[in-house]
Amino acid sequence: MFIHLGGEKIIRASELIGIFDLSIEKTSKVTKQFTSHAGREKKVEIIGDEECKSLVVTLDKVYYSPISSSTLKKRAHHLFVN
Repeated sequence: MFIHLGGEKIIRASELIGIFDLSIEKTSKVTKQFTSHAGREKKVEIIGDEECKSLVVTLDKVYYSPISSSTLKKRAHHLFVN
């Protein structure tokens, strides 16, 4: 099963670790450190040109998605329930 993250980016549902609202990066020091480290390791990908709304963490990368975290969570939940 796959989850569409926006633009032309699709990931395997089995690689998904978490989906977060982007505001967590501003309010959580730990999250900011995590994303900074991922950036230094070149494991960050910004999807599309639109404003980013969510942070998607997978086994290999951190994605900044223009799709809201609630929409992505619904997509993921739908896949895992079925």
